[in-house]
Amino acid sequence: MWLPIFGLIVGIILGLLSEFKIPAEYSNYLSIAVLAALDTLFGGIRAHLQNIYDQSVFVSGFFFNILLATSLAFLGVHLGVDLYLVAVFAFGVRLFQNIAVIRRIILSKWSLSRDKIEKT
Repeated sequence: MWLPIFGLIVGIILGLLSEFKIPAEYSNYLSIAVLAALDTLFGGIRAHLQNIYDQSVFVSGFFFNILLATSLAFLGVHLGVDLYLVAVFAFGVRLFQNIAVIRRIILSKWSLSRDKIEKT
């Protein structure tokens, strides 16, 4: 559970402290990679809350999702088609689904703990 959160915090800190600039022609690739990373991060949090988290699945999924998404964007650029929009749609839908499940799990656990407190 702490690996995804730690990675997110380190990434945000490094991003804010660095003076590194991404050229405009790579902005599609970067946006897709960030979206794929966020999808994997929230998928890992969801898996942890459902007690099915596996670190090897998380790490391999992280790199595979980023590689797949950027490859799709690269192919689209060379074909002259906006294929990166497919990845944006797919990862966006999965991201919102994961967030919805995480919210339901947290609300369910909060409701159960509140009911236990009221019964005592």
